[in-house]
Formats: sequence, structure tokens, C-alpha cells
Amino acid sequence: MNRDFPEYNLRQGDIATFMDTVPDPDHGEAGCILEVLNALGESVDVVTVTQSAMVPLRPDDILTVRSRLEAVR
Repeated sequence: MNRDFPEYNLRQGDIATFMDTVPDPDHGEAGCILEVLNALGESVDVVTVTQSAMVPLRPDDILTVRSRLEAVR
């Protein structure tokens, strides 16, 4: 994610698995359906965000862990 989504308790930098795209009914930006996993690989949520909110992982990225219970500001 390249920005916070407080409504989903997701933060910029969180990683999710891309599942599918969905068109915007008003012909705006398409959405992406993402599955959010915890550190153990268990599914904790399925969310829809705009395509521009996603950035691909790069080989030089380092994964971090945070508690999902921490509030997003």
C-alpha cells in the first residue's frame, strides 16, 4: 500500500495479496480486491482499494511486522 486505509486498519507499507480487479461503476479508477494476511499466513480480511493505492514489491524491500491492533492515525 502506498497510503493508509484507516477504515481497514491498514497502513502505508502493509502488504496484501492481489486477488482481482473490479471496474468502477462510475467509470473512474478500477479497484483491486486484496487479501490481507497475518504473519502466519492466515487470512484476516479482504478489502477493495483503488489500483493507484498499490505498489509492487521490489527485490530490495524488507518485510516488517506490526500488530494489527495498533490504531491507524
